[in-house]
Amino acid sequence: MELVQSPAAAGFTEAAFARFLKGRDEPAWLTQSRREAFARFQALPWPSAQDEEWRRTDIRGFRLDAFSPPAAERTGSEARFGILSQALDAQGVARVEHRDGGLARGSDPVLPKGAILLDLAQAAREHPDLVKRHLFTQTIAGGDDVFAALHAAFWTSGTLFYVPRGVELEAPVLSAIGLSGGAVDLSHTLVVLEEGARAVFVREMASLAGADAALHAGGLEITVAAGARLEMVDVQNWNQATWHFSHERAVLGRDATLNWTVGGLGGRLARVNQEVVLDGSGSSARVNGVLFTTGRQHLAYSTRQDHRAPHTTSDLLYKGALKDRSRIVWKGMIRVEKAGQRTDAYQRNDNLILSDRARADSIPGLEIEANDVRCTHGATAGRVDEDMIFYAQARAIPRSEAVRLIVQGFFANVLDRIGVEAARETLRDAVASQI
Repeated sequence: MELVQSPAAAGFTEAAFARFLKGRDEPAWLTQSRREAFARFQALPWPSAQDEEWRRTDIRGFRLDAFSPPAAERTGSEARFGILSQALDAQGVARVEHRDGGLARGSDPVLPKGAILLDLAQAAREHPDLVKRHLFTQTIAGGDDVFAALHAAFWTSGTLFYVPRGVELEAPVLSAIGLSGGAVDLSHTLVVLEEGARAVFVREMASLAGADAALHAGGLEITVAAGARLEMVDVQNWNQATWHFSHERAVLGRDATLNWTVGGLGGRLARVNQEVVLDGSGSSARVNGVLFTTGRQHLAYSTRQDHRAPHTTSDLLYKGALKDRSRIVWKGMIRVEKAGQRTDAYQRNDNLILSDRARADSIPGLEIEANDVRCTHGATAGRVDEDMIFYAQARAIPRSEAVRLIVQGFFANVLDRIGVEAARETLRDAVASQI
């Protein structure tokens, strides 16, 4: 008999929730939103192997009662962390930093023409109408997932990035999230580009001091309005003791463009739901995934390309490399609604197996209700080609160096799709260091 943990009996109890609310300073509508999310959290069942979405991801080793809600309002010490954050900091980009669920560095940077980069809790007080209009309108705010409900009830920090209509930001902006051993982060990231806006947003999550288990249960909402263009880079580089759960959703308006890159490098277990909704005619999304696992890591990514309007385009490419006894699970879905005529959608997942005990599961899928579309998918998994290694060794290249070059070449086409040079080079270096 499989034993599962009841969330109601865990460290995020009703008494803990009451104490949490008491310490907050926020609008009444937000408090009510939290109460509704906590009610869902209490009512929802804990995931089990009988659930299709969790059948390949075993979380019996995870104990929620080992963690407590982050302090309601706390400012952590300033923290410099993450290889990508350091590279962008050298360029002097605008940034907001959070550490262990609290604000570490967040003075409101001066951005052009009314753009906002701000701690989300602060933004809820200073820009309540803007936050209310967009918060939890895209991400599943509870829904049928206990971790989404937990996040919606207990989030304490996060980032608002808002770009008004027609404003173009040339330089990227950064949200840096750090976790110490044993800490909890439930941060929420809210990105809103109004009509015709253009921007680059980079988010990096990285572990700080300490090797104890930590917990991140986060959310990411992206709105790209008509004619807007967003380059989004999202890198997760926790240590191998961190539990990572995230719900991420982007909605695109008419003729909007999104280039979204995901880097999954760390974590003991990561379970990510990523969705792109093409809600306006002529919208286009390109989704790039770079995953590398070692040890006994388990990364599970569920992606969805949802075409709801005609003449929309999506192109998803996820690539993973696996060492030791690690595992990657990717489950993708292209969904075309009846209104999505002339859709052009593609998804592909390739995995390179670097040990006899690593495992990759790829489950592509199509759900099509329109009759004038082009939708294709593909998935591969295999070992490093011994003929390629022999060819390199015949030219005096050592075997280890040959493998490194082959793996770097395997990731080359997905890395080339990243528009932020610092992110592209950081992920390339991270892959090289893992090898």
